[in-house]
Amino acid sequence: MSSTTTHRLPAAAPASTDPGGASATPRVRTSGEHADRILCAVREGARGREDDLMARSWTRCLDEYRLHPDRPLRPSVLSAAELAQRQQRLADVLDCARHEMATLHQQLADDESAVVLTDTDGVILHMVASPEFAGAVTPLGFHVGAVWSEAEAGTNGMGTCLVAASPVAVRREDHFFTQLTSLTCSAVPVYDPQGRMTAVLDVTSRSSLQQQHSLVLLGMTAQMIENRLLESRHPEAHLLHFHSRPEFIHTLHEGRLALDDRGAVVAGNRSALFQLGLRSMGELRGRRLEELLHARLADLVDRGRRSAFHPVVSYGAQGQSRFFVVARPPAAELEAGEAGGLVPRARALPPRAEARRAPPAGPAPSFGDARLARLLAQSSRAIARDIPVLLHGETGSGKEVFARALHAASPKAAGGFVAVNCASLPESLIEAELFGYRAGAFTGALRSGRRGKVLEADRGTLFLDEIGDMPLALQARLLRVLDERRVTPLGAEETIDVDFQLVSASHRPLAQMVADGRFREDLYYRLCGFEVDLPALRDRTDKRELIDAMLALESGAKASLAADARALLEGHRWPGNVRQLRHALRAALALAGDDGRIEVEHLGRLRAEPAPLAPASVHVDNPATPPATDGTPARPALNPIQRKEREGLLQLLEDHRWNVSNVAKALDVSRNTLYRKLHKLQIALSHPA
Repeated sequence: MSSTTTHRLPAAAPASTDPGGASATPRVRTSGEHADRILCAVREGARGREDDLMARSWTRCLDEYRLHPDRPLRPSVLSAAELAQRQQRLADVLDCARHEMATLHQQLADDESAVVLTDTDGVILHMVASPEFAGAVTPLGFHVGAVWSEAEAGTNGMGTCLVAASPVAVRREDHFFTQLTSLTCSAVPVYDPQGRMTAVLDVTSRSSLQQQHSLVLLGMTAQMIENRLLESRHPEAHLLHFHSRPEFIHTLHEGRLALDDRGAVVAGNRSALFQLGLRSMGELRGRRLEELLHARLADLVDRGRRSAFHPVVSYGAQGQSRFFVVARPPAAELEAGEAGGLVPRARALPPRAEARRAPPAGPAPSFGDARLARLLAQSSRAIARDIPVLLHGETGSGKEVFARALHAASPKAAGGFVAVNCASLPESLIEAELFGYRAGAFTGALRSGRRGKVLEADRGTLFLDEIGDMPLALQARLLRVLDERRVTPLGAEETIDVDFQLVSASHRPLAQMVADGRFREDLYYRLCGFEVDLPALRDRTDKRELIDAMLALESGAKASLAADARALLEGHRWPGNVRQLRHALRAALALAGDDGRIEVEHLGRLRAEPAPLAPASVHVDNPATPPATDGTPARPALNPIQRKEREGLLQLLEDHRWNVSNVAKALDVSRNTLYRKLHKLQIALSHPA
């Protein structure tokens, strides 16, 4: 969003204070005083002050619109037929905005405020407000169907934002008309996927406080509306999500492009322009993807499918910028079974989204690895006492499999197992997915409403995967549900009792996120009643049994392994863990002959990777330290390139006195990314003094 002009002219009357010094309601100027202030300011040179947004607006009101501050404010009001016609013209914008506006009004938690959407003529098309506040401002002409352009209502948030085409804050006596000096307005433009202003989003309140926080929330809400509108208007397009940092994929900050089948850009959002260094949508529209990134659309979609739609790396066409990209085909092309890793469509909540209900409970799975079996037994005792379990582990290490095994061994095994991937849902849908909604709660909602995943998990297990990716605003609501065991669906007034056992999982360092202020401390301690660190596949002692079981499952017990192929599988490092093993076996079975015998040549990609070196120590001061003798599995050795990278990073840590934040800034990466790199290169932060 553009920055907001903050110049004031001249200073308004100060707020009065009570005897204790507390700020009271500001003194309201009489009609003559307010008019004199504006007329005097314009006469004394406001016409020449091009740097002052309010000054220019007041000048337009006097010179162009021939308005006077003390005249009664009477905005024009459209007939019902004219209003319906305008609402129909922007029906998809309203569909995308209604839920976001209701959510914003809840976030503001101010009964003396209204959230308003106007078209580009300043006509109020939709308003969210308490009945009391709506009734109080209706005599001012502030209601649906009224025209609040600058020419009709003088200097005000909506009208002045339309003229300035940028965010605007109009505080009390900045308004042109005396009748409006009890109100404060903040407004931002909303753009369509072609880069044209299509609406204005406004918050109007009686608050005397500065509205910078409102502008921030408004800007975020406008971005949500724009992103939903992009998907709504281009349902047959391929969607490209990208950012220079992977943690910003599927957030408000990501760039989004809609591409046709040829890979040509048909639309995009403002973040895409920023990421690509472009100024207008005209510079972007019609360009082929190969002109922007060093990749073809088909290749990116294929890589996305193979990575379960996690971000993959691509480079700018000139090779100077690196991006993390998720490319997904049109929703119509996705099979129901493939939808698990995708962001749901924004117009209407999908019937399944990211929740998967378990089949009827059977016997609890067993693990051949002694450590895993011990962890499962300990976790089962914890969850039987209603202690929440938090799972940590590398990507692909089987966190959901372990959670399902824990559910099957629990007292609530007869109930459902409901899994929600918090990283795969857009922020605007997480609340509705978790807590449900009543019929008519927002446009696009199912007519029958929806129970929500928390209620679906009643008398069963709720599994929150990738909990570290849940937005901070939703963490507070989740904490309340966990404490009270009661949930209030969107659009409902009553609360519903719920009884479930909780298992959460994350590959992110939650404790460090708490220290950084990116995860609520109270929620963290509510989730981690019992913490479990799942071993990586390379550290498990049951690799042989796991390979045989997975091969039998994938082939229907009709395949076999040659001795050298088995040795390669059992000795591989498996950085992608169980998920990578499954994909490797599936590929090998596809290449094997009719007899189903897998030879080493059928494991081509694994053969091409360098053979493991001797185990290396994790100590930073002596890479040659022998492995621990207490039964702890030795970490695999680094290859020559990784060893060189490790030396450079150690030197950088020394240069910055082991201050991780400073090293992250020097490398221009996030702290999370740096922690992952430290772990990968076997650098422990507890270095010797």
